[in-house]
Amino acid sequence: MWYAIAKPSEYLVLTGAGIDDIRICKKAVVFPFQRCARISVAPFDLALNLQAMTLEKLQFSLPAVFTIGADNELEALKDYARLLAENSEDNANVQKIVKGIIEGETRVVVSSMSMEEVFKERQIFKNKVIENVQKELQQFGLRIYNANVKELQDTPGSEYFSILSQKAHEGALNQAKVDVAEARMKGEIGEAEKKGKMKQEISKIDADTAVLETKRKAEKAKADSELMNRQTELDASVQISKITTKRQTEMKDAELQKQVESKRAETELERLRARDVTKSKVAREASQETADAAYYTEQKAADAQLYKQKMEADAAYYRQSKEADAALYQQKREAEGLLEMSKAYGTLIDVLGGPQAFLQFRMMESGTYEKLAKANGEAIRGLSPKISAWNTGENSGDAMAPVRNIMQGLPPLLTTIHDQTGISPPSWLAQMSVNGEDRERK
Repeated sequence: MWYAIAKPSEYLVLTGAGIDDIRICKKAVVFPFQRCARISVAPFDLALNLQAMTLEKLQFSLPAVFTIGADNELEALKDYARLLAENSEDNANVQKIVKGIIEGETRVVVSSMSMEEVFKERQIFKNKVIENVQKELQQFGLRIYNANVKELQDTPGSEYFSILSQKAHEGALNQAKVDVAEARMKGEIGEAEKKGKMKQEISKIDADTAVLETKRKAEKAKADSELMNRQTELDASVQISKITTKRQTEMKDAELQKQVESKRAETELERLRARDVTKSKVAREASQETADAAYYTEQKAADAQLYKQKMEADAAYYRQSKEADAALYQQKREAEGLLEMSKAYGTLIDVLGGPQAFLQFRMMESGTYEKLAKANGEAIRGLSPKISAWNTGENSGDAMAPVRNIMQGLPPLLTTIHDQTGISPPSWLAQMSVNGEDRERK
């Protein structure tokens, strides 16, 4: 048993007796049947020179340096400890695994971008690479502290970036020449503009001076004219004020006189109005009382008529309701009687042995047979039926008697049909008598 302490950049990993999986700590007492290992969480730099191909299938070299170390989370430290336990104690295998992840994810990101996007959007490209690599390193308990992507370089046999550099250099040189020429042109134009502007300012000052002198003379003449006009206006204003004051005094006197007369007329009008209004008010109140009395009388008569009609309507409604109730009760009793009768008929059908026997019973009970016989008698009354009687004799003991009976019965049958209906048999079958009288044959 011994006491172990980890360095600031280390953690202790304990396994063995009393520990289910692994235990991560900074200090611990190591008991017998336990093993203590040290893991370093200090970040390390991993320099790479990646070969990638863009969306346009252009190859380039991407120098980059990644700073990678263990995450400080407990579960991440456990994954990191397992990673070291499965490999050697140095970082060679860890760097190999990390390098493979970075190369694979970088190629995936580059293959989805164009060369122009990789070159211009360097920060977006860097963030995508870090995000994808971090997702893969998380399962090993590692994290990316920093990623530095250097300048893109051409692969052997490619001159893409060198040509772009030359293009940019030539463009900058040409732009410098244009800028120098433009600056020289602006200087000459500016010098000419300054000279012209100086001449324009001198001429403008001279013209402004002459204009100011003219304005001063005009202003002086205007001031003199205004002074004279003002003096005249003041004199006229004094005269007008005097006349106005006089007229206002006269108007005020007339207005007061008018008010006095108006007050007198109003007083007389109010006196006459009070007298006439009093008479009108008395007459109106008398008419109102008369109208109210007539209205009250008519209203009471209308109320009495309405009450009478209402009572008559209630009486009619009550009478019709009772009649309807009586009719309903009668129909209900009739329906109940029919129901009881149908039950009795059902029992009678069972007693008689079936519907046919019940029908015969009802016909006998209601006298249907007698009525049918009477109706048949009335139907054949006054008829004269023809009756044919034939005697074929006795033929007992004769073997040919049945055949002979058929042949003997045929002529009477044909004669009867002829006598009753007037239909004669064919001439080849039998010859009927001419007179049609009844005959007796033996």
